[in-house]
Amino acid sequence: MTISTAALGTRLRTWALVAGLTGLLLACGALIGGSLLWIFVIAAVAMNGVGYFFSDRIALSAAHARPLEPGEAPELHAMVRELASLAEVPVPTLHLISGAQANAFATGRDPSHAAIAVTEGLLQTVPAEQVRAVLAHEFGHIRNHDILVSSVAAMVAGAISAIAWILQLSFLFGSSDEEGENPLAAFALMLIAPIGATLLQLAVSRQREYLADATAARMLGSGRPLAEALHTITADEQSTLQVNPATAPMYIVNPLRAQGLAGLFATHPPVRERIARLLSYEAARPAEPRRPAIAT
Repeated sequence: MTISTAALGTRLRTWALVAGLTGLLLACGALIGGSLLWIFVIAAVAMNGVGYFFSDRIALSAAHARPLEPGEAPELHAMVRELASLAEVPVPTLHLISGAQANAFATGRDPSHAAIAVTEGLLQTVPAEQVRAVLAHEFGHIRNHDILVSSVAAMVAGAISAIAWILQLSFLFGSSDEEGENPLAAFALMLIAPIGATLLQLAVSRQREYLADATAARMLGSGRPLAEALHTITADEQSTLQVNPATAPMYIVNPLRAQGLAGLFATHPPVRERIARLLSYEAARPAEPRRPAIAT
């Protein structure tokens, strides 16, 4: 499997899932109808619009990330400048998160308004070559305009949740007797639609991770460095990171480390599958020599 073919397939699956969310929204609207519905749909769009334009500030504040000055971790800054050139995007701002768990995320509505946050654990425990691969993954999100995809998915899922809430009010206050409305179908929709929207939204998040992995492998010329980084990061099951569950999908690996049945609602694909895909990509250039861990 080539990197470009894998990336194209993942991108198509991502937008197919977004289309599925849109179809679910249209089905809900067709079944329920009513002018009140559009008030909540517009509200959902407005809230997600705010989230889109201020996503970087919200995400960095939620992670308690502070700006990383140029004098701190100069090797890290050099990596970011190099990878920005490879990705052909502006150099994003760098931020540091307190915490022993090795992790990172990218945020921002587009490449010109992007930021990358890394944890202290990533810089202190992960070899520099693997840190570079993690950064390449985050640049993959920036280059692929993932914030746009996630914002569209969140907007549609939010509208579906608004419909379900309206249905709950309808049943509570006995206003579900509108002409043409099927009470049984509406009740089933109230229960099933939010779950279906959540699962589709999570699937979008997983496909975005695959696509960022493929983009990083293409930038690095091989998927092995990122595969090794994912193995290193997930091998440490003791280190923790205090995060808001709503921000978990942003990180390169799920900081909450869901296990068992919770994996059904995991925001990230299985690490084993990600590593297998990365190792299947053909190498475009020889691997670079290993580097020591980055000191902060």
